Amino acid sequence: MPFIPHTEKDTREMLDAIGAETIADLFDEIPKELLIEHLQHVPEALSEMQVTRLMHDRASMDGAPLCFIGAGAYEHHIPTAVWDLATRGEFYSAYTPYQAEASQGTLQTIYEYQTMITELTGLDVSNASLYDGASALAEASLMAVRTNRRAKSGVVLLAPGVNPVYEKVAVAIAGAQGLVFERLPQDAATGNVDFDALPEGREPVAVVVQQPSFPGTLEDVDRLTNWAHEQNAVLVGIANPVALALLKPPGQWGDEGADIACGEGQPLGVPLSSGGPYFGFMTCKQKHVRQMPGRIVGRTTDLDGNPGFALTLQAREQHIRRSKATSNICTNQGLMVTAATIYMSLLGYDGLRSVAAASHANTQALLAGLTAINGVEKLYDGAFFHEVALRLDRPVAPVLEALASRDMLGGFDLSSFAGLDALLICATETKTAADIDSFVAAFAETMSGSKLKSA
Repeated sequence: MPFIPHTEKDTREMLDAIGAETIADLFDEIPKELLIEHLQHVPEALSEMQVTRLMHDRASMDGAPLCFIGAGAYEHHIPTAVWDLATRGEFYSAYTPYQAEASQGTLQTIYEYQTMITELTGLDVSNASLYDGASALAEASLMAVRTNRRAKSGVVLLAPGVNPVYEKVAVAIAGAQGLVFERLPQDAATGNVDFDALPEGREPVAVVVQQPSFPGTLEDVDRLTNWAHEQNAVLVGIANPVALALLKPPGQWGDEGADIACGEGQPLGVPLSSGGPYFGFMTCKQKHVRQMPGRIVGRTTDLDGNPGFALTLQAREQHIRRSKATSNICTNQGLMVTAATIYMSLLGYDGLRSVAAASHANTQALLAGLTAINGVEKLYDGAFFHEVALRLDRPVAPVLEALASRDMLGGFDLSSFAGLDALLICATETKTAADIDSFVAAFAETMSGSKLKSA
């Protein structure tokens, strides 16, 4: 982004106009004991060319390892056009579209995004995005309280496969507002909900299910949705948007569909970027729209009948009356949503379905190769999308360390994260048959080598 500094003449004219001698005079209210002469460990200024060279050198230190990690953030191919367009000045520097007359391009982009997300999830209304998938779950839980006022328990029941990080974030945000998060019983064979042990009479505010689950399994979402509604609970679905190109959308779960759907939008054209920034999505049934946090963009017409776009159902309490606000932490990740909108527009339904199908096929091939190795077996029975958990006959961490030394990121160690002594692997459409074969060969050598050393 271009930077235009003030000249010394500009600065002098400004100081003269306001009657100050130096820039330091503008900060004379700061106690002297809090001031420092210089910043320690901060090097001298560099030129643009030097900074560019430095950052390229540091980026190259990461290398280009072959990645089979998923666990909530996924390496998908992003067409060059996505970020070439998203980083144009018209999008890159735009943020909050409060002035509709000056923000028609941004508003239309968000409107198109909302349309695509509702089509993916099978629900009626989408907001203009949230901070990330984890905070989206917290917001969905608080929204469930507002929509389900009959439930007084304050309990939100989580299916076993809900991402543990999402639970921690939801507890940090919504737990402070009186919500209690509890896990539903787990079937040891499938890793999913144990329907024979479901609690009765709890009167939960909401039931949350993730599809696909964090360890990669596919829940019986129809049965769980119907059970939740029998308990007079709101059903919140967490979904992978790419998986929705193949799987039944939340709006069609059970007899009545999910009430709210949310999740992480990173797979839709947002690079891994060492963990962010990402964005969260949220959709709901029409009858719950007034309790939805964040912004909603609607299509309208002006006095001359021309189409236009504006923020709608925007509660002023969001800005001036915190105690009455629908939410005070949600944010519109506008740039990420712009990229996602362009990504979905370029791929279309068929393209997104092709990405999902290729990812599933690659993970099937990866699973077949790895489970042919002695000491490796599938952890859970049942179907999966593009992630699957494996049980090894030894600790996971040393295996991953050995693979990393060969420039391969071999998966996610569940032992220190979800209480499972297992390895979570993932393959997307970016992996070739040669990638999978070389990884399986390296995995086999690693398992054989570590076994010889331990013997």
